[in-house]
Parts: sequence; C-alpha cells; structure tokens
Amino acid sequence: MQTGQRKLAISKFPLRLMPSVRRGAEEFSQKEGVSLNQFINIAVAEKLVHLQHESWLAARPKPNAANIAWGLDSLDKPTRNAPDSGDELPEGYESIRSSDEYKHATGRQ
Repeated sequence: MQTGQRKLAISKFPLRLMPSVRRGAEEFSQKEGVSLNQFINIAVAEKLVHLQHESWLAARPKPNAANIAWGLDSLDKPTRNAPDSGDELPEGYESIRSSDEYKHATGRQ
C-alpha cells in the first residue's frame, strides 16, 4: 500500500429500529431495488444534507436593501451575448423595475 493512501474503513453499526419503521424501510428498499442497508445509508445521508443546509441558511448573511438593489441592478445590465432562440422577451415587454410606480416605491428615481 502506498504511504499516501488511506484504507477505507467500513464500520459495522448495530441499529435497532422499531418494527414498524423497519417494515416500512424494507418495503421501500424493495420498491427502490436496493438493499435495506443501502436504503438506510441514503436516508441518513439525505437527512444530513438537509440539516447541513438548514445550518448554512441560518449562518448566511441576511439580505438587506443594498444587496437586493445590487442584485436587481445586475439583472438589468445587458449581456454580451444575444439570447438563445426562443428566450427573447416578448414584443413590447417592459420590466416592472422601469415603471414609475416601482421607482417611487423603492426610492429610485
């Protein structure tokens, strides 16, 4: 074995499930065509991703008026590339952000 390689350790973990939970997990694992072990691994991984996402959402900076204005302004800037066929704006389209009502409501004149 090379020095830089690590041996992948697969741990065994005895898991006690309520009978109804185990039955449900077995049913769905069969429907999915995977083993019960694989089904539980995927379920735990999905739960971890969900919890990590919630943690990230709680820790990220909250939007403020300046950030929102910057984002909306960047959407109004023209790009160097023409839109793909079928992505063009309809004839006569005008952004709500260019309306006087919007400018007045947001304090932009």
